Amino acid sequence: MCRWLAYSGSPLRLHALLFETQNSLINQSLACQRASVATNGDGFGVGWYGTQKKPGLYRDIRPAWNDDNLRSLAEQIESPLFFAHVRASTGTATTRQNCHPFRHDNWLFMHNGRIGGYDKVRRCLEFQIPEALYNERIGTTDSEIIFMLLIGNGLLSDPADAYRKTIADIETAMQAQGVTEPLRLTACATDGERLYAIRYSSDQAAPTLFYAQGQQVQVENGTCAFTEGAGSVLVLSEPLDRSDACWNEVPEGYFLTAIGDRVTLQPVVPAEPISAVA
Repeated sequence: MCRWLAYSGSPLRLHALLFETQNSLINQSLACQRASVATNGDGFGVGWYGTQKKPGLYRDIRPAWNDDNLRSLAEQIESPLFFAHVRASTGTATTRQNCHPFRHDNWLFMHNGRIGGYDKVRRCLEFQIPEALYNERIGTTDSEIIFMLLIGNGLLSDPADAYRKTIADIETAMQAQGVTEPLRLTACATDGERLYAIRYSSDQAAPTLFYAQGQQVQVENGTCAFTEGAGSVLVLSEPLDRSDACWNEVPEGYFLTAIGDRVTLQPVVPAEPISAVA
């Protein structure tokens, strides 16, 4: 399974969270601690917001631990909001177009998990992508389909409802094709100001998801800590160190919204439960 993190708050160098902590995202790309697949070497990507409304994007197919360009960029780029993702493919090709994050106008999206029976439902779900968005799809992953469906279901105006509708669309397609494999996902989207994340599965076995919040994040001796106050939040697949001081686990089946460091959680109820589908 993939690993990812999303940061929003006081401007911070990407290098601090990608390389400097005990369980940094780069270390997770080699040996993550809380996933069934330890190595995430099928590409990586970072997306960040600077002086432009549209975020910057850098993606490559090499393993994250083996890219000197990534390290050099991370040392120099300081951003108040950024995404980073290391990929473990669930079957689609290792190409730059399939690496996360994905971008649409001022939005970024990244995902961990999989749509069960993706090969059986892919065609059906692709037909549900709005025509105006269809040509934006340049990769082959289920992750990018999820992003396109979210946009079509109102992500830009009501993210929580868009997630509910998209989950219902996917589970309905899975049921129609007789898929018994589960839908599992953690995902995060941002408009450059707020973070919208989810932890969900159809079998109560969703990938892990955590968050931390405070005034400012500080990395010292490999440990990540937040100073008291308001302003910054970090949402991520697994803690960046071995300390339990600042990490909060997002419950299974919950949607997270972060505005500044104000984090709210609400249960996810698909718009149309599978049991109600004729």
